[in-house]
This record gives sequence, structure tokens and C-alpha cells, in this order.
Amino acid sequence: MSAVVIDIRYAEHSDATAIADVHERSWSEAYAGILPAVALRQMVARHGPRHWVEVIGRRRNVLVLEVGGVIAGYATFGVARQRSHARTAEIYELYLLPEYQGIGGGHLLFEETCRTLKERGFTRLIVRALTENARALEFYEHRGGEIRSMAQTLFGERRMPVAVFSFKL
Repeated sequence: MSAVVIDIRYAEHSDATAIADVHERSWSEAYAGILPAVALRQMVARHGPRHWVEVIGRRRNVLVLEVGGVIAGYATFGVARQRSHARTAEIYELYLLPEYQGIGGGHLLFEETCRTLKERGFTRLIVRALTENARALEFYEHRGGEIRSMAQTLFGERRMPVAVFSFKL
């Protein structure tokens, strides 16, 4: 019997291609039928390996979930884009490959991201999720998030409602 090693660690430049693959596959699956097809293709195209090399190089705010040597997910995080409190952080993205969803990896990645932010002195966390993405809403509700406000984001020509979840760290 062999054991599968699950690790959460900071992303390295050599992970860029694998993260781009997670982004493409998870977004294509999660947002098909929700986002306009052209906007979805454009968003995926902008987040190729070169994008991830730049993101990883700018700061250490990308964690990866590695399962048996496979990059199965990632989270990006940092200071909240719209700060209402000085110690508020934001998870910008948290995505897993479709075949790794529903088995606890997202929970592990979320918890490690929260732990990392708490170590950095943050006391509050916000996460945004499209209201049409029922799976994301359920995920953050099960983590104890409360919808603090509603916002909108623009994808292509379409304005879409976004739930802003709030968490205490």
C-alpha cells in the first residue's frame, strides 16, 4: 500500500505551467454557461504560464495544493482591494482541478491561506464569488463566511452580481 502525499506550499516559478493549467481547466468547468463564452476564453488566455511567472515573481502570495506530485489547486491572496479595515485581507482566487474537487483539498487550501494571513497580522478576510456560481457560494458558506455585501463585476459587456463574504481570522 502506498500513501499519497498532500502538500500546500508557496508556488515556485517552475509551477507556472501547472497553475495555468489549473486556471484554464477550473475556470472552463466552473464558469461555462455563467460567463459569456468570449469573455471566458479571453480571461483564460490572459492567465497563461507567463502571467503566473510574473505573479509568482512579484510576491509570495500564491499557494499551491500538491497531491501526489500533481499541482491540483492554487490560491492567490493579499491585502483587500477595497479596504474597510486596516487588517483586512482578500483571497483573490482559490481553484482546484475539477477531478480534485469535493475531496477536501479546497478546504485544506483555504485553511492554510487563512493561517498564512493570520500569521501576517490580518484579522479579517473577504472573498468574492459570482452569485451564479452556486458551488463557490456553498463552499464559502460552509467555511463560516457571511455575505457582507453585494458588488458587481464586468465580464465582457455583461455586469454580474458578486457576493462578498467576510470571515474573522
